[in-house]
Amino acid sequence: MQLKIMMPKKKHLSAGRAPLILFLCQMISALEVPLDLVQPPTITQQSPKDYIIDPRENIVIQCEAKGKPPPSFSWTRNGTHFDIDKDPLVTMKSGSGTLTVNIMSEGKAETYEGVYQCTARNERGAAISNNIVIRPSRSPLWTKEKLERITLRNGQSLVLPCRPPVGLPPPIIFWMDNSFQRLPQSERVSQGLNGDLYFSNVLPEDTREDYICYARFNHTQTIQQKQPISVKVISVDELNDTIAANLSDTEFYAKSHRERPPTFLTPEGNASRKEELRGNVLSLECIAEGLPTPVIYWIKEDGSLPINRTFYRNFKKTLQIVQVTEADSGNYQCIAKNALGAIHHTISVTVKAAPYWIIAPQNLVLSPGEDGTLICRANGNPKPRISWLLNGVPIEIAPDDPSRKIDGDTIIFSNVQERSSAVYQCNASNEYGYLLANAFVNVLAEPPRILTSADTLYQVIANRPALLDCAFFGSPLPTIEWFKGAKGSALREDIYVLHENGTLEIPVAQKDSTGTYTCVARNKLGMAKNDIHLEIKDPTRIIKQPEYAVVQRGSTVSFECIVKHDHTLIPTVMWLKDHRELPSDGRFTVDEDRLVVADVNDDDGGTYTCVANTTLDNVSASAVLSVVDVPNPPFDLELTDQLDRSVQLSWTPGDDNNSPITKFIIEYEDAMHEPGLWHHQTEVPGAQTTAQLKLSPYVNYSFRVMAVNSLGRSLPSEASEQYLTKAAEPDKNPTAVEGLGSEPDNLVITWKPLNGFESNGPGLQYKVSWRQKDGDDEWTSMVVADVSKYIVSGTPTFVPYLIKVQALNDAGFAPEPAVVLGHSGEDLPMVAPGNVHVNVVNSTLAEVHWDPVPLKSIRGHLQGYRIYYWKAQSSSTRNRRHIEKKILTFQGSKTHGMLPGLEPFSHYTLNVRVVNGKGEGPASPDRVFNTPEGVPSAPSSLKIVNPTLDSLTLEWEPPSHPNGVLTEYTLKYQPINSTHELGPLVDLKIPANKTRWTLKNLNFSTRYKFYFYAQTAAGSGNQITEEAITTVDEAMASRQVDIATQGWFIGLMCAVALLILILLIVCFIRRNKGGKYPVKEKEDAHADPEIQPMKEDDGTFGEYSDAEDHKPLKKGSRTPSDRTVKKEDSDDSLVDYGEGVNGQFNEDGSFIGQYSGKKEKEPAEGNESSEAPSPVNAMNSFV
Repeated sequence: MQLKIMMPKKKHLSAGRAPLILFLCQMISALEVPLDLVQPPTITQQSPKDYIIDPRENIVIQCEAKGKPPPSFSWTRNGTHFDIDKDPLVTMKSGSGTLTVNIMSEGKAETYEGVYQCTARNERGAAISNNIVIRPSRSPLWTKEKLERITLRNGQSLVLPCRPPVGLPPPIIFWMDNSFQRLPQSERVSQGLNGDLYFSNVLPEDTREDYICYARFNHTQTIQQKQPISVKVISVDELNDTIAANLSDTEFYAKSHRERPPTFLTPEGNASRKEELRGNVLSLECIAEGLPTPVIYWIKEDGSLPINRTFYRNFKKTLQIVQVTEADSGNYQCIAKNALGAIHHTISVTVKAAPYWIIAPQNLVLSPGEDGTLICRANGNPKPRISWLLNGVPIEIAPDDPSRKIDGDTIIFSNVQERSSAVYQCNASNEYGYLLANAFVNVLAEPPRILTSADTLYQVIANRPALLDCAFFGSPLPTIEWFKGAKGSALREDIYVLHENGTLEIPVAQKDSTGTYTCVARNKLGMAKNDIHLEIKDPTRIIKQPEYAVVQRGSTVSFECIVKHDHTLIPTVMWLKDHRELPSDGRFTVDEDRLVVADVNDDDGGTYTCVANTTLDNVSASAVLSVVDVPNPPFDLELTDQLDRSVQLSWTPGDDNNSPITKFIIEYEDAMHEPGLWHHQTEVPGAQTTAQLKLSPYVNYSFRVMAVNSLGRSLPSEASEQYLTKAAEPDKNPTAVEGLGSEPDNLVITWKPLNGFESNGPGLQYKVSWRQKDGDDEWTSMVVADVSKYIVSGTPTFVPYLIKVQALNDAGFAPEPAVVLGHSGEDLPMVAPGNVHVNVVNSTLAEVHWDPVPLKSIRGHLQGYRIYYWKAQSSSTRNRRHIEKKILTFQGSKTHGMLPGLEPFSHYTLNVRVVNGKGEGPASPDRVFNTPEGVPSAPSSLKIVNPTLDSLTLEWEPPSHPNGVLTEYTLKYQPINSTHELGPLVDLKIPANKTRWTLKNLNFSTRYKFYFYAQTAAGSGNQITEEAITTVDEAMASRQVDIATQGWFIGLMCAVALLILILLIVCFIRRNKGGKYPVKEKEDAHADPEIQPMKEDDGTFGEYSDAEDHKPLKKGSRTPSDRTVKKEDSDDSLVDYGEGVNGQFNEDGSFIGQYSGKKEKEPAEGNESSEAPSPVNAMNSFV
């Protein structure tokens, strides 16, 4: 199948080939008549419409054109013929229409101002240029003016006018000082679009003599300067004398510095209008004054601001929209806002448009008898007017042509002949400008010709588009056909794309696309063809790319770049640093696929790119090298604005070593009080290089600065100069003032003294004052040296005192100090709690009540009440035991408390004592009480002996803690079959005086499970279980193998015995390590336990002691040293009454302390897992 070009194959192009489409469009627009054929003139180059020239140089007005035969040129000036031959200063370039006016030797540029137009003409028509307006640039001087000094008050607004001279083109405005340094601008101070300098409010630092406005005229490369403006800002302090001298001005001065809401400096009023042309930059400006400095916001009332075309300039005071369109018309609102209010200004924007092309006329090549059209379509605001010219003459007065018909913006041609050849001009104009386009109609009869060179070879990378060029010309327009291969195999339209300009596109070239392609052009006058050759190459790829690296100075870094390429192509690999060649430094070495940089320094940081080039493609890969380190120290420290209590420190930052400085740390040294010791002063952000530092009096300061980045802090800078501040009275008084007595007849006043830095001057002393709180005595005072304690002797016992300590030095006293409440020394309480009585709650819990001790009798700070209680003897056995006393302490003024963990069926004695900071008072009379019976513990042991065919004998030991009088034992048992299912349960009661029982009439060779427990009047105790088997029938046994004689069984038993032995050894070792505590050492450390103070760390007393010596155990002690657990301990453990780890009681008087003590060593027997925990063990679970 032959593929013919009849129309563009746009449907085959995807959006992803936009660059390709652009390329093809360029090729189509470049389709031109070969210059060896007759054709009308075409303007190829001309000067701009608005041509501003430099009056110091010759004037060159360009006009170039092509055509066949070559065109001749002529000019008009201001609408009339410009006779070049009559002006000796004007010459025309040979073969061109370009004019040169020689004004450098003589003449003036102003003489040649005007509107010029060039005409290029040959036998086929005439083309004309745009109207070229020639104007010389102007950079006039500022008019001389005398500028008075501007004096205003701190906080007022100010506008410094620039008013530059009118130049051509308009100058660029900027403000500088005498040193040609640009004046800093901010939200407060900024330059407007008109060049004026606006101050929203002035500060004293705005005072200067050299506010200079400069105008730079780029065309002539000149800068003009306005006379300097002097500004003096008077601060509030400077106004004091003036105000005192002229009181009538007070109100005016006050207003000048007072904060105020914003008002607009420009534009004026609440609304304004702005007109802009399509395609230009729309600039809207709002500058406001106010105190504090207002912030500007922008909105569009009837829509949103275009995202990608909106920019804010001049600290958001200027809104710019680039490439403005008619859709950007509307109302824009700027809002100025500060803490005192907000105002707004509405700018109504109208976008007009100079004419712009919708369809520009294109050259038309027709053969005799053909039809065609020229279209000239433009738009604008207002709508442009379209007019046609023929060879530079309005078409209305041009010779008539029967083949031509004008229809508004379209000229229709039909059955054209050679005489129809001409150049047509289309002019679209409105009040804002015009468009002029030349388009010729060339009537030719030419057979096809192919303009592309024969046998051209194309080499293309695989999987990329291949474009085979077949530029052609002919009239009428030829059709194009493509063939592949010598035999002319047809091209399939679904694989190939043919474009109007004859180009054949292979969208994705593959290896099998290689071959010879033939392009054939035909029209009615003939045929032409051309062979094109295509080769497909493998793409170049970087299979190992360089990687990002972070290194420190002095190290070595390498980047790898491994390239794979087509074997017929020779690649060149080069390395770039920051898109430039590598430095010519021996530290950089490049081998086949690697770049090595040795001894890296700061300058080596940057982007390293590996570029692999072939004749067909290139690939690149980049990696960043960061050379980082801690910053270099700051330098050039300078102290300015030195006042009594502040100073300004400025510095110059050192190199950040490629890691941004995040902050600066400022330290100070007090050479007078602590020489050589540096203290932290403050920190400031990394963008700041000055700091206002607060100072203390009478300190000899030196400062140093350290810079910090992500890698750490720099070395300290050199110390600044020293600055000694003046002495002053102390700013503060000592802290932590307390009044506590160490003896019953004294008051010890202590405080944390001021350090040398806080003394503010020499001769630091303290004035200590005291008096009784409840008396009418005057303050007693004593001035003491720089110490931290003063003792007042001869005070009554535990009396409240008011205390204050005031600092003073040679310069005076510190502010009046705060008054602190203290007390003279405590003594032991004098009275015991009265009316002590006990209410037994249950067998393990009792509640104790007492009357409080009068506060005067406590003679100190009430710490709480302490209950001593002990078990005298067992109500069941009456066996005397080693007496142990337990202690519970109840904080504060509680008058009742709970005693948990009591033993059932026991006889207890207790007394109560009040406790203050000095110690315990006398004990109350002993009170005795008995606990009722409780349920017993489990029997101590249960053994099965003498098994027979139908009987089993049980032996046991009574409970170690009967907790009452045993009434009987209960035995329950049931058989277990071979599938471990339980049989019926048998219940049997056994007298309490028995320790042995035989069960008869049992089944032979049967396993039984036994449940055994004791009972008191209070109920049943915990049970103990056991299993046993009746013996096997002898006849049956004779048929069974005796397992005990088997070797594997003997070995198994030996292994089990060995394992049990090892476990016993481990348990013994662990018990010896963990069960000891230094009781003896604790006892020796307390000579008089009666006056030991309560623990200060947790407010508890937490101890119980032996009745004989009351020596407290160590707080963390746990179970008795033999680590046994008593079975008679009650289920009512301390956990049920304590508060947290300290075992304290809550507000109802429950336990708030902890207790511990020495106990007799008792054996732990039976199944311990079924026993309730003892009180001691319950407490130990909290420790």
